[in-house]
Amino acid sequence: MKPFAYVKPADVEAALRAVATEPGAKFLGGGTNLVDLMREGVERPDTVIDVTGLPLDAVDDLPDGGLRIGALVRNSVLAADPRIRARYPMLSQALLAGASPQLRNMATVGGNLLQRTRCAYFYDAAAACNKREPGAGCDALDGFTRGHAVLGVSGSCIAAHPSDMCVALAALDAVVEVRSVRGDRRIPIGEFHLLPGDTPQNETALAPDELITAVELPALPVAARSRYRKVRDRASYAFALVSVAAALEVRDGAVAGVRLALGGVGAKPWRARAAEEALLGGAADEAAFRRAAEAELAAATVRPGNAFKTALATATIAATLRELAREEDAG
Repeated sequence: MKPFAYVKPADVEAALRAVATEPGAKFLGGGTNLVDLMREGVERPDTVIDVTGLPLDAVDDLPDGGLRIGALVRNSVLAADPRIRARYPMLSQALLAGASPQLRNMATVGGNLLQRTRCAYFYDAAAACNKREPGAGCDALDGFTRGHAVLGVSGSCIAAHPSDMCVALAALDAVVEVRSVRGDRRIPIGEFHLLPGDTPQNETALAPDELITAVELPALPVAARSRYRKVRDRASYAFALVSVAAALEVRDGAVAGVRLALGGVGAKPWRARAAEEALLGGAADEAAFRRAAEAELAAATVRPGNAFKTALATATIAATLRELAREEDAG
């Protein structure tokens, strides 16, 4: 591991001054991703700014019925929060599906937003990777692609986004609050993560001197009946081949409200807008669920190793929506 300076600021303003004045600095929260990347030589910060002592670990009610979640709230704490479980069950389920209990006890909301891909070529210093070294090429394009993305990919990168939490946040229209010495910003979750295009090294809209301070969830009644389903190679501590965050409201047999986002298939947490549009106002039945899923996956770019994901995603979307529709019927 490359030697680095360590700073533990006393308050948020000190943290912002440190990152603004220390070139090559990185914030450290739970460290469950950053420390691994430093050990592998992928991340090589000159300075690590430990923000774990900052007062950013509260979950607060908003006047409209939404929630403001501090960036340093631990994943395990958020998953167990009764307000999350009641108002946004898909988020609690996504967090519980995301990692081992030990990692959930360390990982933070802000850190989860900044997770980097688990593509094996990204972690392998001997492999060509445009995300790790811009202009180097992408060995994944003609390599082992079983875990790679099929939506939002480019000729420069086909890595899948790894987060479960962010898939739920995408479905919930979360807003990311960030701060720097230049001021505050609010970034809608759909704009926070970037598609690879020709610059896969640029993964988020976050500037190098900005600190995530909170995530805001809007009041969203449809989310009270929601579900997160994750399909993976083993029952625990594995990244998604396909995941679905879904919320559904049915009135008189028709879809009156729907939220849908996908994981494991996208180069970023994938809001399934085409599927939502196809579903809204139509019949809440198996045929309609499958047609909507197929409409979303029509844009997929597949390779021999990951072509199975289109059928798997279609089946997982339909199964998740079917279960939610049955819950609606049962009252």
